[in-house]
Amino acid sequence: MAGIFGKLWFFESIYLDMNGLKTAFLLTLMTLLAIGIGDYFGGRSGMVLAFVFASVTNFISYFFSDKIALAMYRATPVTREQLPRVYSVVERLTQKIGLPMPKIFVIPDDSPNAFATGRNPSHASVAVTQGILGLLDDDELEGVLAHELGHVQNRDILTSSIAATLAGAISMIARMAFWFGAGGEDRDRRGGGLGAVILMILSPFIALLIQLWVSRTREYEADATGAHFTGNPFALARALQKLDAYSRRVPMVATPSTAHLFIIKPMMGADFGNLFSTHPPIYKRIERLTGHTTKPL
Repeated sequence: MAGIFGKLWFFESIYLDMNGLKTAFLLTLMTLLAIGIGDYFGGRSGMVLAFVFASVTNFISYFFSDKIALAMYRATPVTREQLPRVYSVVERLTQKIGLPMPKIFVIPDDSPNAFATGRNPSHASVAVTQGILGLLDDDELEGVLAHELGHVQNRDILTSSIAATLAGAISMIARMAFWFGAGGEDRDRRGGGLGAVILMILSPFIALLIQLWVSRTREYEADATGAHFTGNPFALARALQKLDAYSRRVPMVATPSTAHLFIIKPMMGADFGNLFSTHPPIYKRIERLTGHTTKPL
């Protein structure tokens, strides 16, 4: 058991200091991408407009991305009296590891899932669906909540929230570029119309690549951190297996730009395989947690 914890904690600690760099990179990427597209399609005026757009988007991403994500899923805040089971677990874990108590939200969805968001541990929120509360036993629920607090501890909640906002912003930039390209005075010289169409085609893939870069390793990290918090990696492994199986029967309607926030990938229809999934395969996560090879689910 000590060997498993050692490997899990070592894996998590390798990436802990990278999350601040990821956040800075995403905000910088947003600015440079917007300015470059604005200059290409709109010249100096387009560049100025794009800079203003990027500045506003970065501000919103930093301070309000968590509220946007919660509002998208109609998450409502709950009190200790309304949800004592979750509060008692989160309070016990936060006191144990020295984190501020996050706000607790419930998502009115029968599909079992959860996510954490916020710009730092002092402004963190943990959201759980109604479906997860009836599916998991106490140890499994503790494992899931510890996983989400792992995201808070690892300082990747801001990174993932910003990635969700930027994924949507990239699509907006592509649409703006299309109108610049279609109506700009030098569209023929710049090839604006064709370039705008190409950008609109590529923008979903750019957004997906950003999410993949942010998401896949952070789930392994949070699994390792959560297992370290509880001292029971097998409970989280059981929870992941249950969540994966049940969510296939009761899929959650989620937007592609926010799918990476959840503890397991929401079932959104088309499945393009593990290569383009925002989450690592469940069986690999279970293998890392338990140290035992499992069959793909």
